Amino acid sequence: MKKLQEIEERYKELECCLSNPDIIAQPNKFKECAKEHAQLSKIFFKIQEHRKICKNIADTEEMVRTEENQEMKELAQKEIEQLRETLKKTEEELNVLLIPKEPYDSKNIIMEIRAGTGGEEACLFAGDLFRMYNRYAEQKGWSVEILYSHATELKGFKEIIFSVRGGNVYQHLKYERGIHRVQRVPLTESGGRIHTSAVSVAVLPEAEEVELDINPKDLKIDTFCSSAPGGQHVNKTSSAIRITHLPSGIIAQCQDERSQYKNKAKAMKILRARILEKMINKQEREIAQKRKTQVGSGDRSEKIRTYNFPQDRISDHRIGLTVRNLVGVLDGNLQPIIKALFEAQQKEFNKELTV
Repeated sequence: MKKLQEIEERYKELECCLSNPDIIAQPNKFKECAKEHAQLSKIFFKIQEHRKICKNIADTEEMVRTEENQEMKELAQKEIEQLRETLKKTEEELNVLLIPKEPYDSKNIIMEIRAGTGGEEACLFAGDLFRMYNRYAEQKGWSVEILYSHATELKGFKEIIFSVRGGNVYQHLKYERGIHRVQRVPLTESGGRIHTSAVSVAVLPEAEEVELDINPKDLKIDTFCSSAPGGQHVNKTSSAIRITHLPSGIIAQCQDERSQYKNKAKAMKILRARILEKMINKQEREIAQKRKTQVGSGDRSEKIRTYNFPQDRISDHRIGLTVRNLVGVLDGNLQPIIKALFEAQQKEFNKELTV
């Protein structure tokens, strides 16, 4: 309750600030106040709605205690039941609004999938995960663009990097970063034995040029011939680009396009995202530790999920979730898992609040 009172007081304080001539005369200060005011407005009005429902329940309960007419008592009792249902829904909505927003939740992302232990089977599963995220993006109405890929002969990927653009992409897919394990009989296994392979997934908020001041003098740009499939053209033309950010040692490369200019643009997009990721990793770990969330810190080395084909089971190890629709999930029906992870985060945060 204290938290709600603090929000109400802060909202009213901001209301006064926005009408204060001294604040209005300072454009930057006024902009900060207006932004915070807009962020708190939904929560403030939801708190007001919550208080109004609570008062209506209390008033109606008092009526039940004092009313002598039995028919009126029964009607009032039904109204109380309806109000309590409305209150429960309002509390759920309020709890969602109270969850602190990550600073990059509204951003597009760059996702990197890399095959780990397991040889060709890991590469094939990397391809399965790319298809899963691609199908999920289609369901959401998002767009996907491959920035770099290293395919194998069996149509798997040693590595694939792609951007996902749409509404609040990072908010939905940030839980996917970490190690994904697969347990199944590989196509290359003649004895029918189950193998365990691993694939790493990184989810990077996309960085705009204005967010990062990268000095061109800090970049080393190399060109080389593409080794990817594509015929004689890519093997004879030095269109592939490798960019090294000298201060950090971060490297990004692209060879998927025939145009050197397009490859450079894609490589820079990857490079900016990796630099931004390095900048915010410490901050995100501190946030996760502070909240003590079960969802995890987002470490790339954290084992987050196992896909067991023989048992048609997906296990998310962070929250103890088991899903049986393995084929459906790999076909893009990822929302139930993402929703469960969001609700687990919400539950952890709500332990600190009493609505």
